[in-house]
Amino acid sequence: MSDAMRRAFATFALPAPSPARAAVACMIALAAALGIGRFAFTPLLPLMLHAGGLDLRGGGWLASANYAGYFVGAMTCAALRVSPGRVVRVGLAATIVLTLAMGVVHAFWAWVVIRFAAGVVSAWTFVFASQWGLAALARQRAHAWGGVIYTGPGIGIVVTGLLASVLARHGPAFGWLGFGVLATLLTALVWRTFAPPSAPLHGGTQTAASASASGDHRSASMPPGVADAAHRLQGAWLVLLYGFPGFGYIITATFLPVIARQALPGSAWPDLFWPMFGAALIPGALFAARLPTNWDNRMLLAGCYLLQAFGIALGIVFPNALGFAFGSVLIGLPFTAITLFAMREARRLRGERAAGLMGYATAAYGVGQIAGPLVAAPIAAHVGSFGPALWLAAAVLVLGAVGLIALAARVR
Repeated sequence: MSDAMRRAFATFALPAPSPARAAVACMIALAAALGIGRFAFTPLLPLMLHAGGLDLRGGGWLASANYAGYFVGAMTCAALRVSPGRVVRVGLAATIVLTLAMGVVHAFWAWVVIRFAAGVVSAWTFVFASQWGLAALARQRAHAWGGVIYTGPGIGIVVTGLLASVLARHGPAFGWLGFGVLATLLTALVWRTFAPPSAPLHGGTQTAASASASGDHRSASMPPGVADAAHRLQGAWLVLLYGFPGFGYIITATFLPVIARQALPGSAWPDLFWPMFGAALIPGALFAARLPTNWDNRMLLAGCYLLQAFGIALGIVFPNALGFAFGSVLIGLPFTAITLFAMREARRLRGERAAGLMGYATAAYGVGQIAGPLVAAPIAAHVGSFGPALWLAAAVLVLGAVGLIALAARVR
């Protein structure tokens, strides 16, 4: 494109959005891409099992296909050389098509392909909406709005969880089509916001000024080479330890309605636990964003891991309505707070080059998500209970918390 054409384009480009508009747009994008594109499967899984076209092992394979796609999408984020807003638009459009496709086709192999592809685009949308939104807020020094961005998955989960109960009478295919229509409406609301601004960001990165404003606190007392090596080591540990909650939460997130229906047959409560989980995400994300930015992200992550482990244990020790309700809330409260703290730590370590580390950390999270259903479903089918798999998930979260505490104590 010539310089004249670039200037002409800039003349007609949309102005940079306000902090509120940027945060809300990212919130809606994550509600569609994650709340619908990824997690609509959870409340619809019992309907798919009841309809007879799917068994528990098949449900585990579909869940893992989605998480495998999420892993692939996260791993490819660093290689994408496209503006973040354009990636978000592509991800939202693909989410619509793939969600509708789940209600149109009925072959298991096609479902596997669709759920894999949905995982890829949800990872792209998550990473680049995070990068786009956090950079926009950093340029305007409006960091407190960051928590609004990460309420998106919770809002999407609440809406899909409640709508699934309404759509249950019409079957799973109708549910998928309904969620596809909802994704279309949400995408229409934010489509123009993610259009190229007058000063677009290229290649998924942010400017040096915005990185400085967002808290890239590299040590001035260390030589650049030593500081970079130390940050690379910390980044590697972040990637590894961020994978632990992926495994820890995903068994509950995938099978919660099924687990609750087994424990409470004939009760109306099982349809409410998943929306409770989603609703808890919202205050958790808002509260996390209000915490002082100078607090150690690793210690905050460790606290979140332990809270989720306790929530999982509650549902095992007290398999009744009260135990599942409190457990769902405790697992949900730190869910997107974990993401916020991890992305903030990535930006602290890499600054304007954070997109790659964000992608690798998200990929590690995806590895945990792939393993979770593949481990849980065979155990549950063999012993007739999800108890052993859930105890394993809680133990993994505790182990991850111990690793983060040790890292924070050793490396400042």
